[in-house]
Amino acid sequence: MSYNILKEMKDPNTGKHRYVLLTDGLSQIWEIKTEKEANRIATMMSENSDSGWNYKIRKNCNVRK
Repeated sequence: MSYNILKEMKDPNTGKHRYVLLTDGLSQIWEIKTEKEANRIATMMSENSDSGWNYKIRKNCNVRK
């Protein structure tokens, strides 16, 4: 199983949350092999966000074999 990272953004006008999947350098959805590594990256990105965005992980059930 792999994991993806979601960027959570809140629209200041409507208060609605929007989510964007992060991509790799080739515009493909970024797949991270372990939950531990995905959590580490998401935490680091949330802590370094100067826009107040939050990063979360999700399980990717559509793993290419």
